[in-house]
Amino acid sequence: MLSPNFNPFPVLTTERLILRRFTHNDAADLFEMRSNEEVMKYIARPICKTIDDAVALIDVIDKLLDGNDGITWCICLKNSDKYIGSIGFWRIEKHNHRAEIGYLLNPAYQGHGLMQEAVEVTIRYAFNDLGLHSIQANVEPENIASINLLLKNNFAQEAYFKEDHMHNGRFADTVIFSLLTQT
Repeated sequence: MLSPNFNPFPVLTTERLILRRFTHNDAADLFEMRSNEEVMKYIARPICKTIDDAVALIDVIDKLLDGNDGITWCICLKNSDKYIGSIGFWRIEKHNHRAEIGYLLNPAYQGHGLMQEAVEVTIRYAFNDLGLHSIQANVEPENIASINLLLKNNFAQEAYFKEDHMHNGRFADTVIFSLLTQT
């Protein structure tokens, strides 16, 4: 059985990014992103209505982390400590060595390969350090940028579920992608 241990927190770096632990100092920037309907249009999670909602979200991230039940990194450019996005693993299935990946990037930073760097380094961490056998991603089929990112990272489509969840007052489809460790 998988036994994740996120203490000490694994800070990851790429050529242009630092992936670090969230702090309450990130709440204002997180609120800006998670309250933006355009940013959240493909994420079936509640929109933040106040900065307190963002603080509460950081507290949930910390609780999952402290229980070794999930990990979310705050994405920052190397020359700044400002939150520009997040990436992480949750729904960790310890018996199956499987987790779901999720990510979000400020639109001002999209289109420059930054999320590609973040995905690459977190996949490497997941397989080499965490010991996962597979990573799953759940995506709405209209989210072409996310699908292209997954395909670029060798994820394969495993399933397509029609109208399997409510999102923004409508039933939405989900495409399931998966990546297996290279053994």
